[in-house]
Amino acid sequence: MTMAPALIEAARGRFDALIADRGYDSNAIRAAVQTQGAKVVIPSTRSRKTAIPYDRNVYRTRNLVERLWCRLKDWRRVATRYDKLAANYMAGVLLAPAITFWC
Repeated sequence: MTMAPALIEAARGRFDALIADRGYDSNAIRAAVQTQGAKVVIPSTRSRKTAIPYDRNVYRTRNLVERLWCRLKDWRRVATRYDKLAANYMAGVLLAPAITFWC
């Protein structure tokens, strides 16, 4: 959560909604996303006195990303990041889903 505001700022204008799990429910992250005009789709933590509403239908699409990372972690090269060069690692990241989709 410490890097989230910096990542949100770096992605300025590149997203319309931020979908995250309860672990990213903080006022600072919500404010950073809302200042960019994007929609915040984060369920409230149970410790909040009043729950902040969120779009449940949009939140359900989060599992697509979770399944993608699960499939990518099946590839040892991607999961352990043995490649020293970022270009080689990115090639492996792009190759893994292409082969997974093809097979």
